[in-house]
Amino acid sequence: MSRYRGSNSAGRAVAIVADVMAFILGLWILMYLLDANRANDLVRFVHDAADWLAGWSRDLFTFDEAWARVVAGYGLAAVVYLFVGHAVANRLGRH
Repeated sequence: MSRYRGSNSAGRAVAIVADVMAFILGLWILMYLLDANRANDLVRFVHDAADWLAGWSRDLFTFDEAWARVVAGYGLAAVVYLFVGHAVANRLGRH
C-alpha cells in the first residue's frame, strides 16, 4: 500500500514531483563531478533544468572550489524540494 494512504493521488503526485526535481538536481551534481561533456544534449538538458530548479540557491555559497559550490548550492535545493514536497504529500495524505 502507498505511504500516502489509500487513493490519495494528490499526495502521491506531489511526492513524485519532489522526487523528480531532486533526482534532476542530484544527476547534475553527479555529471558535474564526473566532468560530463557539456556539449552533449542530455547533459545540457539536465544542466538547464537544474539551473532553473536551483535558481534561488545556485550562488548562495561562496566556497573557493567550484565543485563545493555546485554540491552545496544544488544539493541544498534538492534537500529542500524533498523535505517540503514530502511534508506536503504527508499533509495531503492525512485529509
